[in-house]
Amino acid sequence: MPGNAWGQAFRFETWGESHGPAIGCVVDGVPPRMPLVEADLQTWLDRRRPGQSRFTTQRREPDQVRILSGVFEGLTTGTPLSLMIENQDQRSKDYGEIADKFRPGHADYAYWTKYGIRDYRGGGRSSARETAMRVAAGGVARKVLDQLLGPGRVTIRGALVQVGRHRVERANWDWSAVDDNPFFCPDRQAAQSWEGVLDEARKAGSSLGAVVEVVAEGVPPGLGEPVYDKLDADLAKAMMSINAVKAVEIGDGFAAAELSGEENADEMRMADGRVAFLSNHAGGVLGGISSGQDVVVRFAVKPTSSILTPRRTIDRHGKETEIVTKGRHDPCVGIRAVPVGEAMMAIVLADHLLRNRAQTGAPGAPGGT
Repeated sequence: MPGNAWGQAFRFETWGESHGPAIGCVVDGVPPRMPLVEADLQTWLDRRRPGQSRFTTQRREPDQVRILSGVFEGLTTGTPLSLMIENQDQRSKDYGEIADKFRPGHADYAYWTKYGIRDYRGGGRSSARETAMRVAAGGVARKVLDQLLGPGRVTIRGALVQVGRHRVERANWDWSAVDDNPFFCPDRQAAQSWEGVLDEARKAGSSLGAVVEVVAEGVPPGLGEPVYDKLDADLAKAMMSINAVKAVEIGDGFAAAELSGEENADEMRMADGRVAFLSNHAGGVLGGISSGQDVVVRFAVKPTSSILTPRRTIDRHGKETEIVTKGRHDPCVGIRAVPVGEAMMAIVLADHLLRNRAQTGAPGAPGGT
């Protein structure tokens, strides 16, 4: 099946199904002689791992990643990296009752109309289980950024900024709060209120959508290609490719339509011999090329389609029926989408960094800082 790979200079392809024996990916374009061990990737996978709170699926997967190729004596060899995670807690019997039915809002019907066959066990390739390998590849991408730009030069952080209709207060934003609650929420007060909101949805057998914000600090200017391979265009596609994502915006996004030209203009001054922007409505990308400001992306995640509330549907024989999806599902899949969004940001930046070095010989444009 085509469409399983991403990137040009830094490229990865995932494989495997939700209830298969394993999932994995092949990462190509990794520079040689770069230190890499499994622990470098595991730290990010542990943030995405299911079953860490009552607000995520209770499927118990350790998500232990193995590096099968591309590393010798702790260093990358420049050849393809092969990464694998074994599935250990599948319950395929949970899906027996929906084998012939299509879940409304899910990919079931679309997969069946395209291929004439579908893996109904957890959704197969359309399951959020696939995103674990994006996080693993993102861990490799972070190492590439550190290797080429210097350790800690680029910082990539994500946060959940909305659950259902409930948003964070920007005035309360605190990055240190993100790891202190089960929602990756930067607003401690909002995180407390979200517990009741999600408990109510979970007990009702329902689900809620969410909005995730990902910020990359320290991105050098000059990354991105004009016109068709814009940095923001690739970021939008990368985030949109994440399971259940239905909308993406860069910087102010849709809110920019409400601004005047004067308000939207990110004015510039010089400070200590460097360009200093007075605002960042553009989200760190101008004309498809990074400006040196923080790169800011937000994406909306729809509610989980697998719910206990009966919904009207049809089966593969064209018969009208109802469906209830049993099993272990996220009441808000947007929670675990935070580390996935971070991973896709790292992957796009690593890809464009390598492409820019090949074209210009430098991390940023000649006139950049």
